[in-house]
Amino acid sequence: MPELPEVEVSRQGISPYLENQQLVKVVARQRQLRWWVPDEVLAQLNQPILSVTRRAKYLLVQLPQGDIILHLGMSGHLKVLAADTPATKHDHIDLLLDSGMLLRLNDTRRFGAVLWQQKGEVHPLLASLGPEPLSDNFNLAHLTAAFAKRGSAAKLVLMDNHVVVGVGNIYANEALFKAGILPSKPAKAVTPQQLAKLLPVIKDTLAAAIKQGGTTLKDFSQADGKPGYFAQQLLVYGRGGQPCLTCGTLLSEIRLGQRSTVFCTQCQS
Repeated sequence: MPELPEVEVSRQGISPYLENQQLVKVVARQRQLRWWVPDEVLAQLNQPILSVTRRAKYLLVQLPQGDIILHLGMSGHLKVLAADTPATKHDHIDLLLDSGMLLRLNDTRRFGAVLWQQKGEVHPLLASLGPEPLSDNFNLAHLTAAFAKRGSAAKLVLMDNHVVVGVGNIYANEALFKAGILPSKPAKAVTPQQLAKLLPVIKDTLAAAIKQGGTTLKDFSQADGKPGYFAQQLLVYGRGGQPCLTCGTLLSEIRLGQRSTVFCTQCQS
């Protein structure tokens, strides 16, 4: 599933094509995605697009009456194409623009979503989310309080969207390695010194991924529209059984919360 940096790069990629354009209409070839595409989305005709923002892994196309919420799920991706481009299999939703272009959602497994958030309201999916990891609200006091009384694994707490949004499996593995914290360590046992190191590591890791994605993204309207995971050297994720790049110890791999978890028994404690 795309993680926060991939979604943010998608936002950066589509924004120049959508912002300050007119949304002519929304075409739905398949309304049954993860949830049924609501009538309010299809009712948006000839509306100015004010901005394209992101909350966690959700993209929000902001209109005068509210927001069209886009979520890519496990297999969804967005393409900016000429409005007369024929639809292919799994091309489910089009946002037609007065520029002669369209934004198309392709979703093979239909785990993505296109939803509606009325102006002045907060959609239930967004209502209880934690702070954005790159915001000032995600600070040491917040992280310390979140870890203080929890006996569950540090990695699981870090991936809890009520604690902080968007720290998915890849970047949780990487951040915990850089901070020297065992992923399976009970959150309440993580030391203040480790937490003080973890906070900037999370921010730096995500910011670097976003920056790298932004610099490698040439033209979002080309190819299949998927920026994909960035060509960065991952220190632990996907490297179970290989030597640690820091100390040479073979990296261990377990499953936490049904997700692959890779760590170094020498560098992390």
